[in-house]
Amino acid sequence: MRIAFIGLGNVGFPLARNLLNAGHEMTLFDLDPARAAPLVQAGARLADSVAAAAQSAEVAVTSLPNPAAVTAVVPGDDGLLAALASGSLWIEMSTTDEADMRRYAGDAAARGLDVLEAPITGGANRAWTGEISILVGGDEAVFERYRPLLAVMGGEIEHMGTIGAASVVKVITNMLAFVHLWASGEAMMLAKRNGVDLAKAFHGIRISSGNSFAHETEGQLVLNGSYNCAFTLGLAMKDLRLATKLARESETPLPMADLVNDIFERAMAAYGDEAWSTQAVKLLEDQLQEPLRAPGFPEVLEGMGGADAASTQKG
Repeated sequence: MRIAFIGLGNVGFPLARNLLNAGHEMTLFDLDPARAAPLVQAGARLADSVAAAAQSAEVAVTSLPNPAAVTAVVPGDDGLLAALASGSLWIEMSTTDEADMRRYAGDAAARGLDVLEAPITGGANRAWTGEISILVGGDEAVFERYRPLLAVMGGEIEHMGTIGAASVVKVITNMLAFVHLWASGEAMMLAKRNGVDLAKAFHGIRISSGNSFAHETEGQLVLNGSYNCAFTLGLAMKDLRLATKLARESETPLPMADLVNDIFERAMAAYGDEAWSTQAVKLLEDQLQEPLRAPGFPEVLEGMGGADAASTQKG
């Protein structure tokens, strides 16, 4: 298919690469053209604007860092939706505001476009291997028609319901991941200060009822000291604020999430919004002057085939 791909950050780049490797005709756009260079070398075309990328595309995919970036790219007379031909498909893979997503989808439908929201979850390393999970919102018939295309980019794919549902579930999953990450850090610190070997503690938790996805993946990066999860504190705070907004609008008390939100706010103030999100645990390490380190843990997670490129991409 003829695909326009907008946004080549830590996740967008490997998703676009997977589509290109599958034989699709790719036109790319990113604010930093240098990010596209490896894909252009492999046969993709680089456009100089969103509108130019979308010309003659059958499918446009956006993978952008925050709701503000989506607002800058998608609506408007010179935006993505205006540039796409009637009958084409827009796939939104960013983590964005569900109310915005519903509004954009309404605009797209008025232009004769199909829309699927398809935020990804499961770690940037799995985007490189094509195993990342995809949550999909939108018309079920459209979803089934384009499921094979989504399967090129991801592994497990779940239809969440109408437009907006996938955005809500994605924000919830990220909120849970940050809660679990902080809890894992506290658990490992408690083990260390009670004389337990951290590598043994890590594996003991991993095989126990206390395990979590965050512990067994990002916990390794804390123990290595690289913290390099390819996801920044700034992006984490964007997701936590979206969860807080959902909670406020639905009058849902979230005392645990509120606590973790405050912790991540403090971490971003201490280390900057470009620090890795796993560095939230460093607040506890710095407070107690007790680094959580153990030998034998990786600097990046297995599957980060483009780790060198990813380390410089913050989108």
